[in-house]
Amino acid sequence: MTDKEILEIHKVLSNSTRMDILKWLKNPEANFPPHKDLGHFNDGVCGQNIQDKSGLSQPTISHYLNNMQKCGLLITTRHGKWTYFKRNEIVIQQFLTSINKVL
Repeated sequence: MTDKEILEIHKVLSNSTRMDILKWLKNPEANFPPHKDLGHFNDGVCGQNIQDKSGLSQPTISHYLNNMQKCGLLITTRHGKWTYFKRNEIVIQQFLTSINKVL
């Protein structure tokens, strides 16, 4: 992982709500209801559910989720008009390994 990628992830993680989102998505079954149409979390959690849990506005959560996706922390899947988000465990592990090596 490059220094630039590490810094981008650090910027994203410097916000408590974005940190909370990653924590919630680590165990989606305990933190979110399953989507009424899918009934499972294979593709992640519906963005609407993340917004509802955070209590923040739709534009704010969309901005947060977009930034998290851009730096690789989240994987998205579309089902119709709904976007589902899940953690990108590979990138998270690469980030932790890089930090351990660098620091």
